[in-house]
Amino acid sequence: MGNAAVIYWSGTGNTEKMANAVLEGLKGAGAEADLFEVGAISAADAAAYGRLALGCPSMGDEVLEEDSFEPFYTELEGSISGKPIALFGSYGWGDGAWMRDWSERCKGKGANLVADGLIANEEPDDGALAECKALGEALAKA
Repeated sequence: MGNAAVIYWSGTGNTEKMANAVLEGLKGAGAEADLFEVGAISAADAAAYGRLALGCPSMGDEVLEEDSFEPFYTELEGSISGKPIALFGSYGWGDGAWMRDWSERCKGKGANLVADGLIANEEPDDGALAECKALGEALAKA
C-alpha cells in the first residue's frame, strides 16, 4: 500500500482522466500512490492512507454523486482530521458550488486541503490535466 490514494467516481470518464493525472503528479514527485474507483475501496481502508486525493464530478443540483461517492465520503469524513487532502472533479453546468461546499465540509472536519478544489469544465483539456498533475505534486509534498 502506498502512502497516498487517489479515489474517484466518474460517470463519463472526465473525472477518471483527472484522477490519472493527479496520480501521475503524485508518483512524479516521489510518492507511493494507489488509484481506486470509489467502489473498489472501503472508507476504512482509505482512512489508512496518509494522503488522499478525492475526485467526484458535479451531479444534479451541484452535489456529489449520491449513490456511491456521497455515502463513501460521509463514512470517510470522520477520519480526515489533520490529513492532507486534494479535491478535484469535472462539471458541465453551474459555477462550482459543489466543490466549494465539499471543500468547506473537509475543512469543517479538520482536513488540510493542499489547494483549492480543482474543477474542469466537461472533458479536461491539456491545461486542466497539467493542473491535476500539479495538484498531485502538491499533495505529495504536503
